[in-house]
Amino acid sequence: MTQARGPRIVLLGKQGSGKGTQSERLANQFGMRHLSTGELFRDSADAGIAAGLEAKAYMDRGELVPDELVLAVVKERFQNPSEVEPGFVLDGFPRTRQQALELDRILGPNALDLVIDLDVPTEVVVERMRIRGP
Repeated sequence: MTQARGPRIVLLGKQGSGKGTQSERLANQFGMRHLSTGELFRDSADAGIAAGLEAKAYMDRGELVPDELVLAVVKERFQNPSEVEPGFVLDGFPRTRQQALELDRILGPNALDLVIDLDVPTEVVVERMRIRGP
């Protein structure tokens, strides 16, 4: 008897839209993994994985991590069944059409169950970012 896999969800939205907060809540409520791109990069770097170390270097310089590195880190992480079988909420990925296509390819025939776009007015996210500070 095979065990059913958990849900696979992506949260999209502007910076400050609440993706991280809502991802954490979903993950806690349903016993899934909350995977943010920042967490994926840090974990890969901590494990000494080349793509993670390179991605961390970009982040440390305040630069955007190139798609090929983002995809390498995501692919490496999702090759581990314990990461995806309980289900997950992806926060901050994918950010581009190419990343979305690659995520679909990485996950295979049972890719995503749900994509949620948090549509928050610009003035609200600007105020949230202002409150967060520098």
